[in-house]
Amino acid sequence: MRAGYHTSGLQNHRLEEALRLVADAGYAVVALTPDVMHLDPFRATAAEVAAIGTLLHRLRLGVVIETGARYLLDPACKHEPTLMTRDPAARALRLDHYRRCARIGADLGAQVLSFWSGIDRTPGPDSRTCLDEGVAATCEVVRAAGLVPAFEPEPGMAVETVAAYRELCLRLGAAAPALTLDIGHLYAVWEGEPVHAIGACADRLAQVHLEDMRRGVHEHLVPGEGDVDFDAVLTALNKAGYGGPVCFELSRSSHRGPEVLRHCKAVWDRVATDLAR
Repeated sequence: MRAGYHTSGLQNHRLEEALRLVADAGYAVVALTPDVMHLDPFRATAAEVAAIGTLLHRLRLGVVIETGARYLLDPACKHEPTLMTRDPAARALRLDHYRRCARIGADLGAQVLSFWSGIDRTPGPDSRTCLDEGVAATCEVVRAAGLVPAFEPEPGMAVETVAAYRELCLRLGAAAPALTLDIGHLYAVWEGEPVHAIGACADRLAQVHLEDMRRGVHEHLVPGEGDVDFDAVLTALNKAGYGGPVCFELSRSSHRGPEVLRHCKAVWDRVATDLAR
């Protein structure tokens, strides 16, 4: 496994400075969210993307692409529009966002792009079709750019559990995405012991998000502030044979980014040392 950190937890830093902080702390991977302050996918130039690619190479940082920018598409409504938005033009904007992020990822040497469904604000008989068509279309544009599409179940969204993700995969068949598993979400939307969920979905894992969280509450917390058993979780991932990125996602901690960055790495190093014994 390779430790990583999300740029969404360093939003008060210029991207170049954020990447140096991540590398200097000893991480091997950065989870990059193209956003208004970090390689805006609607404004970043090819030269700007190339410069970040050069820096990543120099810092020896691997990169995965995240697509959860809050107000990039609609300055007045968080995360909207989504794949669950019924308006065709709005859905097309979300898909265009994914296409742009995938191209940026390809230029940076990323292999994985994570995405989610969005909230179903008008549930009805067309909800499943809307979801399936949106996810399939996203997978198509991401794969066209040479990246692996990885779907993240998100609390409160149309697909919020691993079980619902598996049902989605059954419907999509060969077109189904891989899985981005957020460990905290296993606590926020309880499906049973998280270590069991890890073992059950290990065959589809492309990326893992990590943070602390209290059971039943979707709030990304610094390790030590919630209920996540980091030793058990990382041990389960190790036993399952997962060798990809595990990226700390502290998107509400940018105001103390460097401090949290170092704290998370200390937690990782402690558990990694125990696993090596």
